[in-house]
Amino acid sequence: MSKAEIAGYVERAWKESILSELTEYIRIPNKSPAFDREWRTHGHIDRVAERFADWARRQPIRGMQVEIVRLENRTPLIFIDIPGAGGDTVLLYGHMDKQPEMTGWREGLSPWNPVIEGDRLYGRGASDDGYAIFACLSAIGALEAANIPHARCVVIIESCEESGSFDLPHYIEHLAERIGRPSLVIALDSGCGDYERLWCTTSLRGLAGGVLKVAVLTEGVHSGGAGGIVPESFRIARMLLSRIENERTGKILGREFYAPIPAARKREAKQAAKILGRAFGKLPFAGTTKPLAASPAELILNRTWRPALAIIGAEGIPPAANAGNVLRPSTTLSLSLRLPPTADAKAASRKLKLAIEKNPPYGARVAFKGNWSAQGWNAPALAPWLEKSLDAASRGCFGRPAAYMGEGGTIPFMAMLGERFPKAQFLITGVLGPGSNAHGANEFLHIPAAKKLTCCVAGVIADHASRKSD
Repeated sequence: MSKAEIAGYVERAWKESILSELTEYIRIPNKSPAFDREWRTHGHIDRVAERFADWARRQPIRGMQVEIVRLENRTPLIFIDIPGAGGDTVLLYGHMDKQPEMTGWREGLSPWNPVIEGDRLYGRGASDDGYAIFACLSAIGALEAANIPHARCVVIIESCEESGSFDLPHYIEHLAERIGRPSLVIALDSGCGDYERLWCTTSLRGLAGGVLKVAVLTEGVHSGGAGGIVPESFRIARMLLSRIENERTGKILGREFYAPIPAARKREAKQAAKILGRAFGKLPFAGTTKPLAASPAELILNRTWRPALAIIGAEGIPPAANAGNVLRPSTTLSLSLRLPPTADAKAASRKLKLAIEKNPPYGARVAFKGNWSAQGWNAPALAPWLEKSLDAASRGCFGRPAAYMGEGGTIPFMAMLGERFPKAQFLITGVLGPGSNAHGANEFLHIPAAKKLTCCVAGVIADHASRKSD
């Protein structure tokens, strides 16, 4: 395969249409349905689906069929079917919905205003995961332009991933016959340790979470009159959190929240730590805040194979500038508990609810409503052809060998596909590298990494078509 020819095609595609399409995509506030309950009325998700599908139809890919599939009361899904040689199928995945705005964007940046600074395209969603459809189709288009054979390719772009992909199983069932049985799955919604090589994700954490509400009064009262009589709702919430987390160490309590770490994943963590060194834990720490471990390998395992709790939202607590001297009637906290890849997410969710609601302190009204439950995923062993292909692609496009590491996030689609297609091989990768800050402020897409990753995808699809055996 002519690497220069593939790279040239991808470069032209970015120059002629991809960069402009992504900048326009950033402007659209197509938040996932969990963050925009009125998404149907607002129409932003449908607008992106139509725009992406229109771009796809303009690509010079032979025999390609592009369809926006719509099931009743569900977010739309883009389904693309591309004929190929042989009887195999490659399934490529991405999503087009976005996380909410988040605060803290630096001056000159905002979630819905695209800004290019050097190699970076700033704005919500370009790296998570708007670039995916463009990477998928430009990789396949490059192969066709170079007359390089590929298997049949099916591309799925969903619009519910940031809400836990609750619509996706219905689409997978609806499209099961049209999808077929892929022997290779490529997902472009993951991370990378740096922007200097192809990073292959070997595991993804699961997720359990929900909303905890503690109520002690029916209305707020003067803190001078109630203080010392009424138990403070935030303190009760803090006591309940201590049932699932050691507040001094951050260690999660309860066997349901753990799973054994395979020896192979420990070896990968050590190797990734050698590549990344202390740069792995280089996050925007405030003041003298330190990471939870000194060893980069332990930090990698903490992030990929151990549970961790985050309080991602709160209600009932007014802004400090508007805080009256009142003992508040209630405190509401939104909890996100990351789980090891092989932990049972449903069992963990049940444990979480039971631990929080059992025997509430002071008889306070305590309720926990679960709204997140997603199974993690642990990749099957790589077939020899794929391991060789990944390394060749990384060396050819980045000039360095491929690297392997688990990721701390969740892609619900992977667990679903792992169960449905147990014999499939997986390439899970992405461009969410250092500083890219998906979900947070100042999110950016590293443009050169996205281009090189696209070329890697093209190489792997070509090798899949020419492999002699699995």
